[in-house]
Amino acid sequence: MRPALLDECVPWRLQKELLGNAISHVRDEGWTGQRNGALLRLMRENGFAVLVTVDRNLTYQQNVAAAGIAVIVLHARGNRLADLVPLVPALREALATAPVGQVTNVGV
Repeated sequence: MRPALLDECVPWRLQKELLGNAISHVRDEGWTGQRNGALLRLMRENGFAVLVTVDRNLTYQQNVAAAGIAVIVLHARGNRLADLVPLVPALREALATAPVGQVTNVGV
């Protein structure tokens, strides 16, 4: 499984729903408060291949293709754990198949 990172706007507790995946949270890496461009660079430099976020604007603000990682955007009613848990089966699939340099939308 490719190493993935949960963005700051995703509840860290979502990790527990994704056991069996190589997944970390921005908080665990000590990268809270990083701007998106810096975060994408840190991810690449530290071996992460996938960013999971609820930030729909990230795809318009950053050049995902040049970042060299896959981005998964979760579309839910909100970013609370209860809103995101129903997306976990589709997220698991996306973690395995999301193409590098592209955005994969889950929950739309």
